[in-house]
Amino acid sequence: MTPATPRRTAAVRLRPKATAAIALVSIAGLIAFGWPLIVDPGSGIAHGADAPFVFALLLPLLLAVVLAEIAEGGLDVKAVALLGVLSAVGAVLRPLGAGSAGIELVFFLLVLAGRVFGPGFGFVLGSTTLFASALITGGVGPWLPYQMLGAAWVGLGAGLLPRARGRREIALLAAYGAVAGLAYGWLLNFSFWPFAVGTGTGLSFIPGAPAWENLHRFALFSLATSLGWDLGRALTNAVLIAVTGAAVLGALRRASRRAAFDATPEFNPAPHADAATVIETHP
Repeated sequence: MTPATPRRTAAVRLRPKATAAIALVSIAGLIAFGWPLIVDPGSGIAHGADAPFVFALLLPLLLAVVLAEIAEGGLDVKAVALLGVLSAVGAVLRPLGAGSAGIELVFFLLVLAGRVFGPGFGFVLGSTTLFASALITGGVGPWLPYQMLGAAWVGLGAGLLPRARGRREIALLAAYGAVAGLAYGWLLNFSFWPFAVGTGTGLSFIPGAPAWENLHRFALFSLATSLGWDLGRALTNAVLIAVTGAAVLGALRRASRRAAFDATPEFNPAPHADAATVIETHP
């Protein structure tokens, strides 16, 4: 007899407006990351250094809209408490590994939590974890909105993975963690690459050049500067998920069952007791 596939419980209910908000902010985020490939070469933004700052101001506003839409009827007290606990754990884990060969301990938790509690919870957890971590470590800057959105996508994607069970599920999550670790690093590179190496080099961004040429230059830049860090992050995610995935998934699923996020509350007034049994007597 084979065990049943674990049922996923959405701790955050994504209503149509919240889903649309996530889709819109994701499109805006892709533009914020990939603007060097689509910007008009004659525009000022193509030659200035203020583009990351413009998007850094825009993305928090968009994220705030998404979080507000999710919180409106889709985030109950139990989900908020769980979100606070996991965000705090992730914020503490992140500084423990950062700065050493790309080892980052926070992303495996985002993947596992997104898997158990659904894409909406994973999206919110990714953004709040990176925000809390930045407050703890003093890492607040124009790069933070990009980090928050990238981590939010990692949690969102984990919640959208297909159903699996047992070792297949762990293998699926480990593979996703590795790919997400690489993708996160490459996305973050896009936020500063056009201004990182100046002009006139084989790795430089060329305004107005064909997209494939700039992509080639960006790939060379990433391979030369951040491949070791990205591989370290990917390997850390895969190993931690493979080693701790079964235990952490079990703990999170027990917490989900006890919280009963999908339960419908009902109010059942107690029956009226006889007056003689509720009147207290005093000597």
